[in-house]
Amino acid sequence: MEWVFITIAVLAALGVYLSWTAGRLDRRHARLDASRAVLDAEFLRRSGSVLDLATAGLLDPATSVVLADAASRARTADDSDRYQAESDLTAVLVAALDDPDDLAPLREDPGAAAALDELAMSCRRAAHARRFHNELVRGATRLRRKALVRWLRLAGYAPMPETVELDDRVPHGLETAS
Repeated sequence: MEWVFITIAVLAALGVYLSWTAGRLDRRHARLDASRAVLDAEFLRRSGSVLDLATAGLLDPATSVVLADAASRARTADDSDRYQAESDLTAVLVAALDDPDDLAPLREDPGAAAALDELAMSCRRAAHARRFHNELVRGATRLRRKALVRWLRLAGYAPMPETVELDDRVPHGLETAS
């Protein structure tokens, strides 16, 4: 009779553990969806800041056209090409705005300095959002790789989350922005 109570207690403890783990996994997936939305919003903010700078008439025409083109491509890219377009935008930003000495005359104009500061902030926010999202992905992946989670399919049919890998450096010329 004693073994019946022990069996019931073990099964109850296992049920509580599995329920807690499934809830934890569900919360992780909800946080992943939210962080993906924030990441996409930060990328849109960054490309918007680039477009604002490019169309403000503060830069030479060739640089403005290249920046506007890269920002437009990043905004309109489909999901399969989105992160490559974002990396390309970063490459264009680094090529155009990497030298602080080239941006020194712009910093003297309050309007241009505000545009550069806004772009620098949006670049930093996008980089932080990507790092935060990738940390959440790594945590969810670790949880999903546990044996009980896999055997009992506690993740259901949710796709395995993937990290976002792209170049999101802040150009050196913008790092001096406050």
